[in-house]
Amino acid sequence: MGRKYFGTDGVRGRVGELPMTVDFALNLASAVARVLAPNGGTVLIGKDTRLSGYMFESALEAGFVAAGVNAMLIGPLPTPGIAYMTRRFECDFGVVISASHNLYDDNGIKFFDATGAKLSDDLEERIEAELAQPPVTRTSRNLGRATRVDRSRTHYQEFCASTVPHGTDLTGLKIVVDCANGAAYKVAPRVLADLGAEIVPIGCSPNGRNINDGCGSMAPDLLQLTVPGVRANVGLALDGDGDRLVMVDHLGRLVDGDQLLYVIARAHKQAGTLRGPVVGTVMSNLGLEVAFRESGIEFQRAAVGDRYVLGLLRETGGILGGETSGHILCLDKTTTGDGLVSALQVLAVMKKTGLSLAELASGMLKFPQVLLNVKVAKRFDPSKVPAVQDAVRSIEKRMGGDGRVVLRASGTEPVIRVMVEGRSEEATRAAATELAEVVKTAAA
Repeated sequence: MGRKYFGTDGVRGRVGELPMTVDFALNLASAVARVLAPNGGTVLIGKDTRLSGYMFESALEAGFVAAGVNAMLIGPLPTPGIAYMTRRFECDFGVVISASHNLYDDNGIKFFDATGAKLSDDLEERIEAELAQPPVTRTSRNLGRATRVDRSRTHYQEFCASTVPHGTDLTGLKIVVDCANGAAYKVAPRVLADLGAEIVPIGCSPNGRNINDGCGSMAPDLLQLTVPGVRANVGLALDGDGDRLVMVDHLGRLVDGDQLLYVIARAHKQAGTLRGPVVGTVMSNLGLEVAFRESGIEFQRAAVGDRYVLGLLRETGGILGGETSGHILCLDKTTTGDGLVSALQVLAVMKKTGLSLAELASGMLKFPQVLLNVKVAKRFDPSKVPAVQDAVRSIEKRMGGDGRVVLRASGTEPVIRVMVEGRSEEATRAAATELAEVVKTAAA
C-alpha cells in the first residue's frame, strides 16, 4: 500500500489545506495512538515557532488524550531535541510540529519512535490505514492527561554541552548565532554562552511569522555580513527546526555541510575515533570525495535524503554522514541530525587546534558544480536512454578522473536534474549544457 499523506519527512503542507488542518491533525493523533500506543502510553509533543503551532499542538493533544495517551507538551525545541527528550522521558513516541526550513505559511507533523528514530515506512502505512476510522474518545476513566514540561528543555541543553570533550571551554570565541527565528532560539545561544563563548544573536526573535524569513541556514547572507562586521571568529546558522547547520568563517565566507563534514571527519581520523566510512549523498561535492581520499578516509554515497544517509551508516557501521545542505549525522553523539551538536563539534576542533574555521576547511577544495533542471512532459529514467548514456560516457571520458555526472528524476515534479562537477567552471558548465540538450531531445 502506498502512502497518501506521509512524505519523506512526515506530513507537511500549507496551513489550512489538507492535510494541515485541525480536523486532520486530531484524526492523525488518534490513528497514531491506535498504532503506537494501543494500550495507552505517553507522547512528547514539541514544535517550532510558527503561529499555527499552537493550533496543531492543541489538536494533537486532544486526539492523543481522547485516545488514552498522556501528552507532555515541551513547547519550542529543535527537532533533534524532541528525539533526545523522547528517549530521556522514556516516552512511547514523540511528535514535532514543524515544516523545517519552509516559511511560516507551511507546517508539518513528524514522529519519532521510543528510541528517537524516525518511523519506518511500514508504521507510516499502518497509521494511514487507521485514518479511515473516526477518532476515538475513551471513557473518562481511560482518558490520558496533558502536562506542560517547558522547563525541562535544560536537559537538552546539558546534553548538547556534553557532546564536546570534557573541559572544552569556548572562552575567547566570539560567535554570531542565527537561529532562523525558529525552534533553537532559546537553547542554542544559552548552550554556547554556558560554554564561555561571547554571543552575538541574530534570528533569535520569533514572532510567529518570521521563521526562516531572510535568515537561518537557507538564507545566510545576513550572517555573512554580520560576522566580519562585528569581528567575530565564526558564525553559525540553523534552520527553523534546528536540524541543519551552515557556518561562516571570520572573512564572511560560507562553509557548507560538505566542508563541515570534512572538518569533523578529519578530527575523528586524527584522534583515531573514526569508525566505518563517512557517508554523503550522490549530490555531495566531488571535492569532498577527493579530500577524503587524500586523507585516507573511506567515503560512500547514498541517495539524497537523511534517512538514506542514516540507512547506509547503519549498514556499514559508520558514525559520520551528511548532506551539502548541512544536515549532518554524528551517530557517536545522537540518533538524528542535530545542527547545534554538529556546530559544537566544529567549535571544539577550533579550540583544540587553535585554527580558524577557514584554515580547517581549506583542506577541501570545492569543485565547480552546475545543476540544470530539464522540464519533461512525463518522468522517465534517463539511465535507460542509450543516447543519454552515450553523452554521459563521452563527458566523463573527457573529464578524466576530475569530473562527475549525476542524472536523476525529481521525485516531486516532472523534471530531470542534470548535475556536472569538474575542476574548470567553464568546462563544467559547457558539459552540463550539452548534456541537458541531449536529455531534452530524448524527452521530446
